[in-house]
Amino acid sequence: MLVQSSRIERVGDKQTADDISSFLLSDSSFDDTNYTPGELKHFRELPYRALLGDSIFWYARSEDGSIAGINCMAPNEQGTGGYNWDYLVVHRDYRRSGLAAGFIEEMFRYLREQNARYLLAYTCDLPQYDAIKLMFAKLNFNLIGRCPDYYYEGEDRLVYHIKID
Repeated sequence: MLVQSSRIERVGDKQTADDISSFLLSDSSFDDTNYTPGELKHFRELPYRALLGDSIFWYARSEDGSIAGINCMAPNEQGTGGYNWDYLVVHRDYRRSGLAAGFIEEMFRYLREQNARYLLAYTCDLPQYDAIKLMFAKLNFNLIGRCPDYYYEGEDRLVYHIKID
C-alpha cells in the first residue's frame, strides 16, 4: 500500500494516460458517481490532453503499480497567469495517506514557478463534496460564486479562488 514514499510525476506517455483514464472511471476514484456527460468526457480525454501540453497532470502509483491518485489543472483560456484546478482524486484505499497534500504542495510549487496570479477551483454543493470544501477552506480559498443547478437540478457549482503569492 505504501503511498507516502510514492513519487508524484507528470503524465508523459500514453500508457500512463490510459491508466489514469481507467482509474478516473473506476469505482475507486469518486464518492459521487452520478457523473455528468461532461465529466465522463473529461475522464476519457484530460489525461491525453496533458500529453499535448494543454493541461498539467500529476499522478502517483501504489507499490503494485496501479494509480493511487491524480491532480490536474490548466492555464485559463486568457493566457494571463490564471489557472483552473480540474480534479484532485485519491484512490479510496489511499485517502488520509498524505498523497493529496503532496499533490497540492507540488501544484502550488509549479504555480509559483510559473508566476501564476491565481487559481480557480470548482466543486459541487452536495454533502459528498464536504471534504473538498473543507480542504479549500484550510488552503485559504475564497468562495466567490455559486451557479445554481449547474451539474443537475439541485446540484449547484461552487466557485473558489486563491491568489498565488
